[in-house]
Amino acid sequence: MNMNGRPLPQPDNVSAPFWAAAAEGKVLFQECPECGHRQFYPRAMCTDCAAETEWREASGRGTVHTFTVIRQNWAEPFRGELPYVVAMVELEEGVKMMSNISDCAADDVHIGMPVEAYGERVEDGLGVLFWRPGKAHRG
Repeated sequence: MNMNGRPLPQPDNVSAPFWAAAAEGKVLFQECPECGHRQFYPRAMCTDCAAETEWREASGRGTVHTFTVIRQNWAEPFRGELPYVVAMVELEEGVKMMSNISDCAADDVHIGMPVEAYGERVEDGLGVLFWRPGKAHRG
């Protein structure tokens, strides 16, 4: 996936660990040590019990939960990538993340499709996660 010209994430003190891990190709999510709740996107506290969360590394495998194919976008740099897929990916660990699916034709993406994460390093300590077709992992 090409990052040239795309808007970059603006990490803050809560989300910085996630973006730094993405630069290394790792997927992080938050888990509450008090109640066990898992969550993504990064937040300052557990959304179930308000305790302080901890970062956990995910397997990097998931399935497409839902998706849409973007066929019209006249804004640069996205116009040059048409068509592209924006998907909600459910990680093996149960949390969901929104991202792009790459390395396959947009019309080949389907609900339940196994995917694996990869990171694109955009600068020191900052990366963006994308997903590509993976091997079936749930049985």
